[in-house]
This record gives sequence, C-alpha cells and structure tokens, in this order.
Amino acid sequence: MQVTSEQRLDDGVIERAFLLGEVPGILWTPPPASASAPAPLILLGHPPLGLGTMYPRLAQRARHAAADGFAAATIELPGSGDRPRWPALEQARAELRRAMQAGRPVDDDIVDALVLPLVEKSVPEWRAALDALLSLPEIGGPVGYSGGVISIGIRLALVEPRIKAAVLFAGSLVPAALVEEARRVTVPLHVLLQWDDEGNDRQAALDLFDAFGSEEKTLHANMGGHTGVPQFEGDAAAGFFARHLKS
Repeated sequence: MQVTSEQRLDDGVIERAFLLGEVPGILWTPPPASASAPAPLILLGHPPLGLGTMYPRLAQRARHAAADGFAAATIELPGSGDRPRWPALEQARAELRRAMQAGRPVDDDIVDALVLPLVEKSVPEWRAALDALLSLPEIGGPVGYSGGVISIGIRLALVEPRIKAAVLFAGSLVPAALVEEARRVTVPLHVLLQWDDEGNDRQAALDLFDAFGSEEKTLHANMGGHTGVPQFEGDAAAGFFARHLKS
C-alpha cells in the first residue's frame, strides 16, 4: 500500500489517500489510534459513482466513525472514478436506465450483467485492502462493513471472516445467486430501507432481508426516497457498531 497524500483534518482525524496496486483508496484514523491502542476498522462501501463524487459523504461518515473511536477506509470500485473504463459494465448500466425510463421490469439478465461482474472483481480488492490496512500498527480488528452496493456487502459478509458486523442499505437489484448467498450470512446486520425509494422494489428488498441467515438482524425502515435517510440513523448505526466491534 502506497500512501500518496496525508493531511490532518480540523478535528484531528488523519486522512491518507493511498494506492493498492492500481486501486485508489482513502483511510481515516482517529487521533487516539496508535500501536498500543489500535482502532477497530469500518470499511465504507459506496455506489459506483467515483470517489471524487462520493468524497463529501464518505468523509462525513468517516469523521462520524472517528468520533466514536473507529478508523474508516474505502476504495474505488472497478470501472469508476479514474480507474479504467469497463465497457461491459457501462453497457449494463445503460440497459438498466433504458428499462427504468421505459417503465419496464428490470429482468434477471440485466441485474446479473450489472451486478455479478462487479461483485466478482471488487470483493477480492476489498479483501486485499483489508490485508494492507490491518498490517498498519494503528489499525486493528474487529472489522465492520457499512453501506455501498448491497450485493458486495453480502459477498464480503459471507467470505470474509474478519468482518464481524455490517450495516447495509437495502436494495432490490440483487441477483438470485446473491440472494442464496444471503441465506448463509450469519454476522449481525443492521439494514436501512427507504420505504419510498424510487430505484428499488420494496417487496424485493423485504424478501432479501427475510432471506438473511443472521440470528441478529434489524431492519430500520423510514419514509422517503433514496436520498432521504434521516440523520438520526447515523447514530443508530454507530451504536450498532459500538456494540459489536468494541469489547
């Protein structure tokens, strides 16, 4: 992992941009984090809009986490930001847009083409980033995963034993294969659902929540559209991670 820039923010949080091979990422660490008192880590997922576009929201989430004693990190998704274009993914996104604009159901072929390659390529990159981050003396386990593309969260929660809890943003564009994987997820889950989300099918999102195999899973449903998640939900998610990532 090559650190490309470092700055101390006004609240004392240290923000470092890094490269892991050709994958850009950002790490935020709280002021008290040290080799003698390593901070638990939260991986910040995000939609494939590019780190530049998502930075304000990611930084806000990271600083909130740092105030609770957590380090936070994220990486650029394949085909996003300054990473090389991914024509197949762009074509799948275009087909999704055409279907939604025409008011047609989004069929399984579109969902599979859009989501499965992204999961297959990005999850190994998240795991490699986790290897590098946990090698830093000031970062320790356990690890949580928060937000982002829910299918990526499902796969990571299933295959990555270092992830002990996850906060997921409910979505319905989930391939059938990932729904089956969700049945084998056992980590504690805190799932956020916007009841009037214009981009998701509510019943499909509820069915996915029902499919999760976790003994502890909580659904927080709020009225409003995709971007209307209430501010207080950030405090609820922070409490969830405090329960599961701090002894």
